[in-house]
Parts: sequence; C-alpha cells; structure tokens
Amino acid sequence: MTVRKGKKLTISIQEHMAIDVCPGPIRPIRQISAYFPRLSPTGEPISPNPAASPLALSPGSGASGVGMDIHSSDSDDCTALGTLEFELRYERATSSLHCTIIRAKGLKPMDFNGLADPYVKLHLLPGASKANKLKTKTVRNSLNPVWNETLTYIGITEEDMHRKTLRLSVCDEDKLTHNEFIGESRVALRRVKPDQTKRFYTCLEHPPPLPSPTAMGAALRGISCYLREWENEQLHSLEERGRLLLSLQFLPPPEEGEGDGHRGGLWVGVQRCAHLAAMDVNGFSDPYVKTYLKPDVQKKSKHKTAVIKKTLNPEFNEEFFYEISLSELVSKTLEVTVWDYDLGRSNDFIGGVCLSCHSQGDALRHWMDCLRNKGQKVERWHVLTNELPQILKAGFVPSIGSVLC
Repeated sequence: MTVRKGKKLTISIQEHMAIDVCPGPIRPIRQISAYFPRLSPTGEPISPNPAASPLALSPGSGASGVGMDIHSSDSDDCTALGTLEFELRYERATSSLHCTIIRAKGLKPMDFNGLADPYVKLHLLPGASKANKLKTKTVRNSLNPVWNETLTYIGITEEDMHRKTLRLSVCDEDKLTHNEFIGESRVALRRVKPDQTKRFYTCLEHPPPLPSPTAMGAALRGISCYLREWENEQLHSLEERGRLLLSLQFLPPPEEGEGDGHRGGLWVGVQRCAHLAAMDVNGFSDPYVKTYLKPDVQKKSKHKTAVIKKTLNPEFNEEFFYEISLSELVSKTLEVTVWDYDLGRSNDFIGGVCLSCHSQGDALRHWMDCLRNKGQKVERWHVLTNELPQILKAGFVPSIGSVLC
C-alpha cells in the first residue's frame, strides 16, 4: 500500500481484517497442527498437506480400518492420544483369536511427571463384560511402551468373527486413584481372514459420544431416557458369561441280533469352559455343569459334572448318556447350564445354552448336525448367556422328515 506525501494514512477494512476478497473458491482454514511436522508410527515424516500424503486416511475411515493404510490421520486427536500397533490371527481349527499387542507411540501424558503407566485392555463387542476382558501387563513411566504380549480368546466361532468388533483400550494405571482412560481403537473381526496374521497401525481415539437428552427438545427428552433404559436392559439381558465346548453324538439303535439291547440315544460331552464370569470375591468361580433333556416329566434327565475349584477356564471332559429314540429327541430340548458352587448358601447361576429345533445360530446348527450325522461326534463352542430363552413355549414340534431333509 502506498500513501502520497501530505495525505492521511488510511487503511481499508479489508486490509485491516486481512480478508482475501479475490473471487474464487473458499479455501479451508488450516489447523495449527498442520504447521508442525509429525511422525507416523513407522518414523517417516508426514506432509502437513493431507492431499499430498499417500498414506493419509480418507474422511470416512476410522480406527476400525485395517492394513498398512492406517499409518496416520490428520486429526488432532491422533496427535494428542498416540498410536497403537498390534496383530490379529484367527485359527479356525482351534476356534481361537490371538491378539498380539506390540507397542504404542506418542501416548498422552497422564501423570504429574509427564509420563504414564499404560496397559491395554481388550473387549469383544457387542456383549462386553468382565468375562471377555483381557489385559496386558503395565509398563511403568513410558509414553512409548513396548509389550510384545499375546492375549488369546478361546471359543471364538466363525459367527463371532462376522458380527463381533474388538475394542482395544489404552489406560493409565494409578495405584492410589482410579485408572484413567487414554484412548481406544476398534477393529471389525470380519476383516481378519482365517489362519492369516494381520498387522494394524491405528490412531487412538476418544470413545464415540452418547446422545445427550439435554440437547433435545422437552418433548424428546422423555423418549430419549426411555430408549436409553431399554438399551441398557437389552444389553444386560444379552450379557455374555463365557464359552462352553460341547460335543453331541446320537447313536441309532442297533439292529436285531446286535448290541446289548439298548434303544440307542444321545451322548452329551461337556469338554471345557473358557472366559467364565467371576462370581466370587477372589475374582474366580467354582464352576460345574448341569444338563437336562426337557420336557422332563419324570425328573430323571438331570446330570451334573464335578466341581472345579477356583478357575475361570475349567476342563471337565465328562460324558452323559440319554437313552432316547430319534422321534422322541426331535421334540426335546437340551438345556446346559453352568453354575458356581458356594458352600453354605445357594449356588450362583453363571450362564447357559439351549439346543433344540427351535434354537438359533450356532445352537441350531449344532443340534441339526447331531441329528443328521448319526453315529458321529460333533463338537462346537457355544456362548453362555445369563438368561435362557423360553424355547418350550413355541408349541411347534417338527417332524422327523423336516429335520433330516
């Protein structure tokens, strides 16, 4: 700007506010973090311009993305909370999910000394509970902790791999006060191929916010509170209490002149349980398993395993036999429940599963495989829930032809 001699110095409002009044597209306002160099988890510098970086995430991608394309994010949360590196591997033969927590970088300081005491906590969603929580060791006074620790979920079915999401939460351990949350990352398990190891580089994020009824109108606040209470009731009713490995084998009756004269029947094998809910104050349970074949008019179908003391992963390896024909078995329901033994007071119910022609999901598939493959032992993992479905109220009894077709 030039000012002639003798003229009064004047500044236009456009110059004063430093507004570019030239016609053209509106440019986005750059963030302060764009002027400072940042490092990706691989140690390579990241360009301040998101469009110039081939590793930059698209706006629709989040922490649940997979593969090598999750090296960086242009959000301030990624810079402030840190990054997490881990591996996932699902073994179909053993129905196990191996989660190897490798390291974290650039974590947010949580203590007065400018450091943190981080550990990683795993949950399976939906149905997160103490029964499916796994936790790494704590690394003291570090913002770049290295764990190299493998945590294993046992009894993960292929149905779980299609509908479950793994949540990895990084927390700071405090001995005198409650532990503090640093950030989390979520990965959909359907993106992990069976029997293949996949490595993830993710940016930690804040948990997704819950809708607040205070931001709604007065007419919608009551509806919001009602929906929130209904969601809590649904989550509580579907709470997972662990896993149960069950084997079924239907033996057809022997032909005339063979065998010892029995009618044939159903072998029920209770193999083991995994990740049971802790029912005692010591953080463990004293589990045992009961089986019923209902309807049970004569009250003679009850079988019970031995009690395994102080464990959440008991191995029973016990079998029970029900002498019954195939036509009778079609209309029956096998009820398997897991209990915690308490001396001197009533036992605590941990969880259970029902198998019949009215079941759903893995329970139905296991039951139908047993009826169709006569003489063969069929094993399958089942999810234990804290409430058994009311299967016997269906009122429909399928025929043998509809079962075996």
